[in-house]
Amino acid sequence: MAKNNLLTEQLNYSGKSNTPTHLHLYTYNATDVEKHYGYTINDIRPSFRENAINWVQIHGLENTKTVQEICEQFGIDFLTIQDILNPHHLTKIEEHDTYNVIILKLLYPLNDNSYIPQQLCIIQGEKFLLSFTENDTNFFDEIYTAIQSNVLKIRNRSSDFLLSVILNSVMTSFMSIISEIEDQLEDLEERLLSPDLDNPIIEDLHVYRRNYRLIKKCILPLKEQFNKLLHAENNKLIHKINHPFFSDVNDHLQSVLQTLEGCHDMLGSLTDMILSSNDRYMNSIMKRLTIVSTIFIPLTFLAGIWGMNFHIMPELEWKYGYLYAWGLMIVVAIGIYYYFRHKKWY
Repeated sequence: MAKNNLLTEQLNYSGKSNTPTHLHLYTYNATDVEKHYGYTINDIRPSFRENAINWVQIHGLENTKTVQEICEQFGIDFLTIQDILNPHHLTKIEEHDTYNVIILKLLYPLNDNSYIPQQLCIIQGEKFLLSFTENDTNFFDEIYTAIQSNVLKIRNRSSDFLLSVILNSVMTSFMSIISEIEDQLEDLEERLLSPDLDNPIIEDLHVYRRNYRLIKKCILPLKEQFNKLLHAENNKLIHKINHPFFSDVNDHLQSVLQTLEGCHDMLGSLTDMILSSNDRYMNSIMKRLTIVSTIFIPLTFLAGIWGMNFHIMPELEWKYGYLYAWGLMIVVAIGIYYYFRHKKWY
């Protein structure tokens, strides 16, 4: 049974990842970038710089003590730490006095064409940004490369710009996944319309329906939650100069939602097509069976007549009665067959 988190002071990681907790520190300003590694807060604390943005990546949440120490270093409250350690937490965006909390999901592909969600928790303060993931990930590599190259003068900007860049990467990731699903659904549609397809089955769509529900669960809550950042007039951590970048993230979010809705409509259409194709396939089978039955009904009738045990049956005395019987049945069968062909019933 789930425990009331307000009645305990003990922190527990409720996920299943066994990734050892380790830290990556990227500290940068307009002049330089430094990168440091460690396993505890003491390993990287000496590398924090007051005149720079300190971005701490925490990979692996198994060591709750380390997670707590990092959060306490930056003044993160206890309830937020509990949310970080709960990988099943719903997507949300919260504003606090000295930091913003964003909890969302990333999707990683599996071998069976499905995806597994991984929670990403971001805490943004005036001079710092913390990102928490359950496992090792290369999701941030492109962003770090941009920081090194100072793309769009990212090193000259505040921490909220870095937050917008990360959120934009999340939206790009979802758009890439949804676009791939959309292409696969179009390929499936072409297969269904192909005359060579004998027996389409509804199970072909199950994996796409599961992926759609998973993506919807991950992305839909952001539709309303993101307004907290987009219209955060009183949020001192989201500077007005960076509002256009958050608006751009919101545009990408809306595009993801529209494409997702298009996938939903296509899934419905393909489901109807598959059911219709299955009905046509079954009708084709029943049609063939009916034709075979229709051909053999008169033959069975003739065999039934000559199989009766009456003592006086003139045909039984005919010299060529057996051959006549076979000939008549063959002629009847062929005649019925060509009649069906003439009527285009077969």
